Amino acid sequence: MIKMRFLCVILGLITLSRTQNPKDLCPDKNYHNPKIEEIARVNCGPAFQNKCLCQSICYDEPHPQYVVNCTDAGFTDTSPLKNLSSNTEVLIFTGNYLEELDWNIFGTSNSFEKLRVIDMSNNGIREIKGKTYHHVQYVQRLILDFNRLSLDSACNHPRVFSNFGSLLELHLTGAFEKAKSKDLASTLHGIFVNSNLTRLIKLHLEQNNIFEFLDSNVFCDLPNLLDLHLGDNALTALNFNLSCLHHLRFLDLQRNKFSRVLERDLHTLDTFAKHGQNVTIDLSGNPLNCSCKLNPFIKWMEKTKIFVRNKNVLRCDKKGESHRLQEFKNCSLKLAASTHPGTTVALIFLSLVLIGLVSALIYVQRADLRKRLEPVIDSVSKRVRYTSISTGDNREMDV
Repeated sequence: MIKMRFLCVILGLITLSRTQNPKDLCPDKNYHNPKIEEIARVNCGPAFQNKCLCQSICYDEPHPQYVVNCTDAGFTDTSPLKNLSSNTEVLIFTGNYLEELDWNIFGTSNSFEKLRVIDMSNNGIREIKGKTYHHVQYVQRLILDFNRLSLDSACNHPRVFSNFGSLLELHLTGAFEKAKSKDLASTLHGIFVNSNLTRLIKLHLEQNNIFEFLDSNVFCDLPNLLDLHLGDNALTALNFNLSCLHHLRFLDLQRNKFSRVLERDLHTLDTFAKHGQNVTIDLSGNPLNCSCKLNPFIKWMEKTKIFVRNKNVLRCDKKGESHRLQEFKNCSLKLAASTHPGTTVALIFLSLVLIGLVSALIYVQRADLRKRLEPVIDSVSKRVRYTSISTGDNREMDV
């Protein structure tokens, strides 16, 4: 009997442990225990100078992960990372002062088979060497937001992400120095072509002052891309190729500079629906202009199979006032009346120039024209004379 009770207790504990809510394994993130933090600093080892926390906590999973957190630690180089524990699953190395990332920042010995997330945002990084990241083949998320990556060709290393064979998410929000969009497009395409990011499904490029992509195929080397985030830039049209993204799921164009949406771009989006793709687009926060030119977009939203997120909050601007989107009437009259005065002046000027050129050509070729036209004129004159004589004879006979 005692053995049976003992067995029941054991089975009950096992059942309880299996049904335990995963959240119970994760303490409150806002809870700070000085003693635990002190132990976490020691866990990192002397190379980290007691500036980091190394412990098992819940980062973005319902179960604890071994996280090395060096936020605002004041490091000016990455030398501590050569002593990073091979058990590390999440590395947070943000808010430091790293002008340049040198070769093999994680050393050459460890393979880091458990490392899944690297966050090196807000470090002032300008250059990442081509061999900076080694032993990162299992990393799934790389965050480099809010750095100052140079677009200078001397600092460009197209194979910079080539060792991230399992990368699923690349975060480059505000990651580049302020420069021309064509330089950024060229740099990005070079990286995507040479880094073999064929597994990438999420790409963040918000807040990079992008106003166009002169390289229309900039994203075509990311065949499995699902989510493309281009919010908070300066785009006015979809001047990049979307037809090559056969798995696209979400296109973020929030808070750009669209005053209208070109019909060409609407047709491009509709091709996804024709191929059975469920695509969502977000155009909220753009400075749409209240005019007849917005009608194609308004009509398109009513019939398209593309899901327009935040459609009900879209607004357009007219004389500084915000209005809800609605189809504009009498557009043919408005478009005719709104013809710019400068256009009329230009047409008159071009007409006068054309008349002047024709006149000059006739004057220069007058002798040749006279020779060509004289036989015709004589023939016409003779016919007129014969007709006059015949008419006179007929009159006399009538008398």
